[in-house]
Amino acid sequence: VTLEYVLVLRNGCAPGFGPPPAHLKVFLAYVFQSHEEDDRKVRRREKNRVAAQRSRKKQTQKADKLHEEYESLEQENTSLKREIGKLTDEMKHLSEVLKDHEKICPLLHCTMNFVTVPRPDALASCLPR
Repeated sequence: VTLEYVLVLRNGCAPGFGPPPAHLKVFLAYVFQSHEEDDRKVRRREKNRVAAQRSRKKQTQKADKLHEEYESLEQENTSLKREIGKLTDEMKHLSEVLKDHEKICPLLHCTMNFVTVPRPDALASCLPR
């Protein structure tokens, strides 16, 4: 049964045949209605399929973005750890330099270094000539 034939029969008569019997009208109306419902189901499934694809794509993009952010933070973390290592080494070196300097610094061994307000002549007396 073609769709055009169903439409003709729903309108009341087929060309050259007269009106169809009542049971055939009911059957053809059911077939036509089922066809409309099938079309709706197909459209709904297609719409749902497209929405699911869009959702999966969005989820994948979000995961990719998080992975890129993770990689960036890992690189930054590695860089900061290297910087901490360099600064720690520099601090150790400067501490050694300070210890070596404290051994020979005339200001640390001067009796005048406990004066709260240093005077230029007092400091001059502590410096080597």
